Amino acid sequence: MIAENVKHLKEKIAAKCADFKRNPQNIKLVAVSKFFGLDAINEVNKLGITDFGENRAQELRDKYEILGDNVTWHFIGTLQKNKVKYAVKAATYIHSVDSATLASEINTQAQKLNKVQKILLEVKTSSEDSKSGLTTESELLELVNHCSTLQNLELVGLMTMAAFTDDIEIIRKSFIELRNLRDKINQNGFDLRELSMGMTNDYEIAIEEGATMLRIGSAIFGQRDTTKDWRQS
Repeated sequence: MIAENVKHLKEKIAAKCADFKRNPQNIKLVAVSKFFGLDAINEVNKLGITDFGENRAQELRDKYEILGDNVTWHFIGTLQKNKVKYAVKAATYIHSVDSATLASEINTQAQKLNKVQKILLEVKTSSEDSKSGLTTESELLELVNHCSTLQNLELVGLMTMAAFTDDIEIIRKSFIELRNLRDKINQNGFDLRELSMGMTNDYEIAIEEGATMLRIGSAIFGQRDTTKDWRQS
């Protein structure tokens, strides 16, 4: 099933890129592997996907202890200050930075490892209460400037989650907003390249609007069984 899912997904991404004259090589496919076990991750990896996203710091820590740097890890969930050390040790990218306090703690933990941590700032582009992130342009610019003072951080882009809706235009509006914010920041002398946006239900719209990172879970792995620990799956 996973092999068929990956083949179908790659075909759809390639077709959408062709329609919009984009190079699929410029889009990083991040397989969201939360709740899925090592067998599933290894199978996906053998199919040519090298980037994996985790939402929970301790699960990332434990999977990293086994798989290490055989794959590229992305931390994409809400990150608590006391769990930052786990994410920094394992993840090449942390997508969900939304405060100066969190950015500073990531910098501190990265210094301890003599590492430059790649991060993205999370922006709230929908009105859903379940979504989190920075909510104003001024707030975002202030955090961008703060990150530029931290030597062990490399700010590479922005991340968002669109509303969970069938209304394509509402989804599109979120992605356009993120792209426009990235472009405004770059006009101020920065060089943010990454737009982490698009999941299983809306990745094609995200490609249309310039996504460089897609965070895809169920379209690769199938539906999660959240009642099981990942070690049982």
